[in-house]
Amino acid sequence: MKTSFLKSAWIVPVAALSLSGLVVAQDDQVDLGTPTPRFAVLPPKPAPDGVRPTVALPTWNFSFTYDGKSYTDIMVGSAPSANTSTTIQAFIIPVKLVVTVKGEKLAYDPSTVLTNGNTVTENTVDSPLFDSTTTYTQGGVNVGTTQYIDAYQRANFWGTVSTNPNSHMLLGGPTVLTEQTLNVPKKDGKTDKVFGVDAALVDINWFDDKVQTMLKKFTEIQPNTLPIFLIYDTYLTQAGQCCIGGYHTYNGTQAYAVASYVDVVGSFSQNVSALSHEIGEWTDDPLTNNNSPCGILEVGDPLEGLPNYGAYPYVLHGFTYDLQDLVTLPYFGAPPSTTVNDWFSFQGRSLTVCEHGS
Repeated sequence: MKTSFLKSAWIVPVAALSLSGLVVAQDDQVDLGTPTPRFAVLPPKPAPDGVRPTVALPTWNFSFTYDGKSYTDIMVGSAPSANTSTTIQAFIIPVKLVVTVKGEKLAYDPSTVLTNGNTVTENTVDSPLFDSTTTYTQGGVNVGTTQYIDAYQRANFWGTVSTNPNSHMLLGGPTVLTEQTLNVPKKDGKTDKVFGVDAALVDINWFDDKVQTMLKKFTEIQPNTLPIFLIYDTYLTQAGQCCIGGYHTYNGTQAYAVASYVDVVGSFSQNVSALSHEIGEWTDDPLTNNNSPCGILEVGDPLEGLPNYGAYPYVLHGFTYDLQDLVTLPYFGAPPSTTVNDWFSFQGRSLTVCEHGS
């Protein structure tokens, strides 16, 4: 039985649920429980019989020992000691979700124009996740003028990167592919106001099934790329519970991410905060099977319960983006000397090993 793990550090416990065959009936009257901000990670699935990727995602192994036990984890890019730059082509697939409520079709569309004149998709492309012009100075240490996740990863391994300054893990593009439209069946979607957002609430099991079909439509998407499915003002639901802002997983041949862009100030998944969470976790756990003393190695989940859902503001192109803080490897038991300033998070949060789980 395939399982999906619904995780949220210290907000809700891990729940193991069936990904195939468990569909929660939802209609206009169904109560989805108390809205709880969280992210999900769907565990890796075996590749279909006979399927072997023709190209592979560039990865390297990081090993450490904690409390007498050794851990080896797979990460995207090249080892920092190689002193080289790796670029992973990113694709953004905007997904318009159409939910029918009392006979009225409501579209949640990433082509929506925001108050700054950009569409949701354009604002995402322009964000510090892909733009390389922001300088990140963490605790007085300049870790680089680069993309946000690259800055995080450089800080994460600053003990090595400080003497290997050409080490980078960058996202190429991103290339925006043709927007896809999904009509959500009544049993799998509804709308409600949560976190101040008039949001679509869509079942994660139904949605991820559609993602598999969409992945096959684009020949550009290969295992050595990162496809990102961008949804708008939408939270995913699972087992009758709301609200998931995004997830990442590996389907046996392809790692990919899903993130919601919410345009209500102060809300969960505000602008690119969910996407920063998911890209950061994909970088340090692309196959969703890395382990640590805390359990699965997910670098965003331990901080999502902080004020502003763990996000920090960065102004770029006149727009304030919210980018989530991410824990560094010492949080999972690696030596503090691994990271910049011996910090346990990119923003220097005061933490201890596994303080808020994985």
